[in-house]
Amino acid sequence: MILTSGMSSPTFREKQMNYTRVREAYTCKERIVNQNLAVYSISRDSLRIYLRAFKAEKIIELWAKNICDSVFVQIKEFSICDISGFEGPKRRYRDLQVPEGFYHISELNPYSKYYLSMAINYPNASDSIRGVHGHLGNQIYIHGSCISSGCLAMTDDRIRELFVYCIEAYNSGQDEIAMTIYPARLTDENYSGLISEYRKDKDKISLWGDLKKSFDQFNRKKVQPKVKFLHDGTHEVN
Repeated sequence: MILTSGMSSPTFREKQMNYTRVREAYTCKERIVNQNLAVYSISRDSLRIYLRAFKAEKIIELWAKNICDSVFVQIKEFSICDISGFEGPKRRYRDLQVPEGFYHISELNPYSKYYLSMAINYPNASDSIRGVHGHLGNQIYIHGSCISSGCLAMTDDRIRELFVYCIEAYNSGQDEIAMTIYPARLTDENYSGLISEYRKDKDKISLWGDLKKSFDQFNRKKVQPKVKFLHDGTHEVN
């Protein structure tokens, strides 16, 4: 008889470490990740993270906190190596657009053809309403390498570090890693410029208005926005 009492299931980190590229990522980046977290007194065991991406600036911000903390702090800024398309959301298959809006990481892929990748849950509820029905496309990732056809290409070195942060967050119990993708940093000046340039495009203006609320609220409070998707493809941002 085999006794199973007292045996514990492998952790999320332990499962991920079965993959060669994840082990490589930890060998290269675990020390840096631990050091960055320690600077802000954030424990790996209670890590919660939130991502913001800015297409025009080609930047992904990594914000983090302990589960018991009330606010996030920015602990890292990653440069995006390559990004395709222009300002505005992704609305159809093969438009080469990087999406804009409110998303989350839906999958970690440790054997991607682009070294390591993290899937974004495009199309979200708003995209499904406002995009071209039946031709929305999918498979939008943050990944290694430096070539983009609608994804956020980070280089292998940067994706290793971001991948480790995400594993650590999931390992500490985070259910969902939210990510907001903006056309640019929506300062008042940038926002006014976008609205002026695209004043006849109701779809973009509507989305950017919701993103502007999120941008301003988070900058002011450092609390992850709560977003409700509405029936017309707009958002209620709290």
